[in-house]
Amino acid sequence: MARSAIPVVGGCFALALLALPRLAGGEELKSYSVTGDAIVESLTGEAGDAARGRKLVVDRANTCILCHSGPFPEDKFQGDLAPNLSGVGNRWSVGQLRLRLVDASRLNPGTIMPSYYRVDGLDRVAKAWSGKPILSARQIEDIVAYLATLRD
Repeated sequence: MARSAIPVVGGCFALALLALPRLAGGEELKSYSVTGDAIVESLTGEAGDAARGRKLVVDRANTCILCHSGPFPEDKFQGDLAPNLSGVGNRWSVGQLRLRLVDASRLNPGTIMPSYYRVDGLDRVAKAWSGKPILSARQIEDIVAYLATLRD
């Protein structure tokens, strides 16, 4: 079943463009389709930048290494609540990685991993973040590009 990033109101999709959530820079939240266990197509229409993605993964503000560990020798304190990211590029396809970042709860409703690009149906969202994703489409694609390089 395809999921759209368009907010759902009372079980009906909001059709007015004004109803689309906006990111800080005015960017509209991109819609996406889920095929099986993946979002096959890029949210931006192009591949991300792996170097920018690595910076996002190790930046504690984005929280990846608070829960995950991986091949980040410069970071002494890495999480152990979630799978190690070493070799993640061998375990999952780019599309599977993308869905895990966009909305991991589609694969595991009990996950503690945040839905980084989902805005609808969430509980306990701070007022400042209401209707806004944690990461932009570009940031999602950059992180996906980096994670896909982790083959060992």
